[in-house]
Amino acid sequence: MGTAITVDLTDDLPPTTLHELADEVFAWMREVDARFSTYRADSEVSRFDRGEVLLSEASAELRFVLEACADLWGATDGFFDAYATGRLDPSGFVKGWAAQVASDRLLAAGAANHCVNAGGDVRVRGFSSAGAPWRVGIRHPWDAMATCLVLTGTDLAVATSGVYERGRHVLDPRRGAPASGLRSVTVVGTDLGVADAYATAALAMGATGLGWLNGLDDGHTHAVVTDDARQYHSAGLPVTD
Repeated sequence: MGTAITVDLTDDLPPTTLHELADEVFAWMREVDARFSTYRADSEVSRFDRGEVLLSEASAELRFVLEACADLWGATDGFFDAYATGRLDPSGFVKGWAAQVASDRLLAAGAANHCVNAGGDVRVRGFSSAGAPWRVGIRHPWDAMATCLVLTGTDLAVATSGVYERGRHVLDPRRGAPASGLRSVTVVGTDLGVADAYATAALAMGATGLGWLNGLDDGHTHAVVTDDARQYHSAGLPVTD
C-alpha cells in the first residue's frame, strides 16, 4: 500500500523464533496489500468496488473492514468516509488495523515486547531493547528530520494523519474538497485501526476537528498541529521530555 513496515522484537527468544515471527508479520502485511491496495487493479477491494465481487463472496477480512468502516462513519458523524473519493478506499482504517492484527498475533505467540511501525502508525507493547518503555517520535510537520513530540509507553497505539508527505489527500466528505486547517493529527489509544480512522476523520474536519477530539471520552488522547503552526494536545497524552 505504498508504505514501509518495520518490526522490532525485543523478547529474549531464540533468533530462529524471532525471524519466524518477523516473517509472519511481513507475510500478513503482504496479504493485506494484495487484498486491500487501491493501487492494484487485481486486489479484492478494487474488484469489489467494480462490482466483480459480491458481498456474499467477499473474504472475512473484507467483510470485517467494510463493517468497521461503516461503524466509524457513524462514530465520526460521517467524516471518516471510505467512499469520500467516489470509490471505495478503506486505507484510512486498513493500515492501522493490519498493524494492530500483527501486534495481537505477536502477543499471542509469546512476543510481548515489540514495536510494529506501518508508515508512521505505531503499535508498541512491553519494553524496548534498553528495558525501558518505548519512545515514539511524532514527526514535525515542516521538518522531516525533527520531531514535535515524543510519546512514551508500554501499551500504545499511535496513529498520525498529516498533509506533509502526500499533500492534501484527505477530503472533507461534506464539501468534496481537500480538508484544510490542520497540518497534522495524532491519536493515541489501544486499537490502532480505530486511532488511524479517528486521526483521518479529525484531519477531514479541519479546524473543528480539535473540538471533536476534545469530546472523545473512550480513552483516546491526541496532539494537533494547525496550518498556522499552533500546537495543541490533550492533558492525558503520554508526552516525555
